[in-house]
Amino acid sequence: MAETSSRTAIIAALAGNLLIAATKGVAAAITGSSAMLSEAVHSLVDSGNEVLLLYGQHRASKPPDAKHPFGYGRELYFWCFVVALLIFAVGAGVSAYEGVVHIRDPEAMTRPWINFAVLGASFVFESISWWFGWKSFQGAKGGERFWKAFKISKDPTTFMVLFEDSAALLGIVIAAIGTWLALALDAPWIDGTASILIGLVLAVVAVLLARESKALLIGERAAPELSASIREAAVADPCVLDVVDVTTSQLAPDQVIATIGIEIDDKLRVPDVEDLIERLEQTIRARHAELFRVFIRPQSRRDQVQAIAAGRVQD
Repeated sequence: MAETSSRTAIIAALAGNLLIAATKGVAAAITGSSAMLSEAVHSLVDSGNEVLLLYGQHRASKPPDAKHPFGYGRELYFWCFVVALLIFAVGAGVSAYEGVVHIRDPEAMTRPWINFAVLGASFVFESISWWFGWKSFQGAKGGERFWKAFKISKDPTTFMVLFEDSAALLGIVIAAIGTWLALALDAPWIDGTASILIGLVLAVVAVLLARESKALLIGERAAPELSASIREAAVADPCVLDVVDVTTSQLAPDQVIATIGIEIDDKLRVPDVEDLIERLEQTIRARHAELFRVFIRPQSRRDQVQAIAAGRVQD
């Protein structure tokens, strides 16, 4: 359900950004506005980003094979990281460049009313796209506060669309203010300054998205609540004396790999240990469908004492 919601938000954003980019591009060509050109580039980059996010979702859904036994889930995180880089390099870079050029060689705008009409229409379309992104993020954040939900989210597509659209709305406001000041004060260079500010907004968003995508790409742990639940389920078995450690890694938004170290009695025979492992796997998987692989590592009291002495066991 979460994936369907995020895909709907991405498609809505893609359709809106394509229309807006074309409209802004025509307006920039007619009026000569640097801020409007930056906004057109911004919308065009966002359109390409949505295509990459859809491609990432498609690739991540591929089943495991001999070459990739753990599946392709992290492809989504890779493409999300690429999107963040594009926002920074293309969106922010081009906007800042156009702003500097316009400040050094300012040109008066022609037919500025076209700018305001396009910006107004763009704000409406971006607001609709933002609403889809917000609904998707709301469904995924599980009642957490906004910033915490962003930090702990394991599906970057839910917040990427929202952040892109938020940056787009803020960019439209900056472009409108810059255009108005440039006309009111008869200072065309202000339009270039607005373009630079739009670039700064995109750069900040890009850094935030890249940081979160990188953490997931290199193997971020799953939610601590999952580890606690796994520990609780394991220690409830009468044959388990203690849970030494639980290590998790997020493979995809709905796929987690878990390794569980359990302390067992030395008196258990091999068939008993095999039954214990199978029983624990079934119990833990019944609780958490997102567990893609579960590895259980039994060890005796003697093994645990030796591990503690060697410094291999951490709290």
